Amino acid sequence: MAAHRSLAALDEEQEGPPHCAKPRGVEPRMTSLAEKAEALRALHRAPPVLVLPNAWDVASARIFASFPSCRALATTSAGVAAVLGYPDGELIPRDEMLELVGRIARAVDLPVTADLEAGYGDAGATAEAALEAGAVGLNLEDAAGDAEEHVERIRAARSAGVSLVVNARVDLYILRAGEASERFDATVDRARRYLAAGADCIFVPGVEDAETIGRLARAIDGPLNVLAGASTPPVSELERLGVARVSVGSGAMRASLTLVRSIGEELLERGSFGWARDALPFADAQRLVARGAP
Repeated sequence: MAAHRSLAALDEEQEGPPHCAKPRGVEPRMTSLAEKAEALRALHRAPPVLVLPNAWDVASARIFASFPSCRALATTSAGVAAVLGYPDGELIPRDEMLELVGRIARAVDLPVTADLEAGYGDAGATAEAALEAGAVGLNLEDAAGDAEEHVERIRAARSAGVSLVVNARVDLYILRAGEASERFDATVDRARRYLAAGADCIFVPGVEDAETIGRLARAIDGPLNVLAGASTPPVSELERLGVARVSVGSGAMRASLTLVRSIGEELLERGSFGWARDALPFADAQRLVARGAP
């Protein structure tokens, strides 16, 4: 890993040419990585809830970013890995993950936070590489493993000389680790330790019931991120419960694969083309990716 570079130097590199501009109809470009990082951090501090769509390629990122209500974007590690032919679970090489993260970050004029699993064996170097790719935040998951090891990952990411927004994931619920009766207290304890180590936000996937979400939001002394699924309360209810951030992980990508499968069934099993009626016009698809195309 090269010697740490200043945010100012990285900002200059990341500003890019005019063709990187955000699609028409949105705010002027936010070119400074430091500005984007602080903007993302500030979005966790006050209502409304930060709703983060998780993109898996440039086209999906551009579609999400085209909505005026989209204030920041996340990537999905499972989605990016799938695009490049890998299962989720740190089986994709870090450089391949970050190459596509960089394409997404350059394609939109929004803060982008990257799902970088457990840091690919070196959370500090991964944090540096994420910033160089243009991301200003990252997820780090503990996989319900040793909490002290995750504390060290968070410290490494925080001490890497960058201002990335660190979203520390506690995986006890999603992995159903340990005794169910002990899961809440263990999650809150890990959250406390991760915040003390420098995390900006605590991510607790696998919890969808309002009662537990509300208890977690009250017990964790920092912003809470939940993972939305079909049974998750709506955003307005999550805000009432005290949630600061909600993301969808690989859900949108998997929903798109469901659509592709239904297209395949109609095309290959029934020999009809009704799916084409709802297709995005070709010219619109061209415009979607024309500006800032890598």
